[in-house]
Amino acid sequence: MGFQLIDYAILVAYIVIIVGVGLWVTRRKKGAGERDAADYFIASKSLSWWVIGTSLIASNISAEQFIAMSGSGFALGMGIASYEFMAAATLIIVAVFFLPIFLKSGIYTMPQFLEKRYDGRVKSVMAIFWLVVFVFVNLSSILYLGALTVKNVLFEGQNVLIGGMVVDPLWI
Repeated sequence: MGFQLIDYAILVAYIVIIVGVGLWVTRRKKGAGERDAADYFIASKSLSWWVIGTSLIASNISAEQFIAMSGSGFALGMGIASYEFMAAATLIIVAVFFLPIFLKSGIYTMPQFLEKRYDGRVKSVMAIFWLVVFVFVNLSSILYLGALTVKNVLFEGQNVLIGGMVVDPLWI
């Protein structure tokens, strides 16, 4: 059973609403040329705690959690969830003890902290290292898992064009 017309309509409406809200939020305050790191990383300290917490959880969820961790949870049981439980506890500790110090110092990112603590070379090495890791490890697996899910949901048993390659359903 594939997607019906109503499913496509809901998907398109969802995308339009998300893009619309994003554009509305970015245009309602300052002009585009007046933004700085505080606007991007901490929304100029204008958000409440529950919005920040929801944002942290939402930015952490991807195809990796929906597909890979669900499959691992099915195969291994609740042991796979210990990683996420520890992440929640760690976020609380960071928010209570470290975040006030970082915000008072005007530090919004890890590279900023490393530059203040050490120097610009350490900041650059760390930023380049994590960019490479994110692009070649995290992003590639997340895009593959997302494409695999879309293929299985929308195109059951058909060859699919993913990233310029025709993918045979028997291969995936």
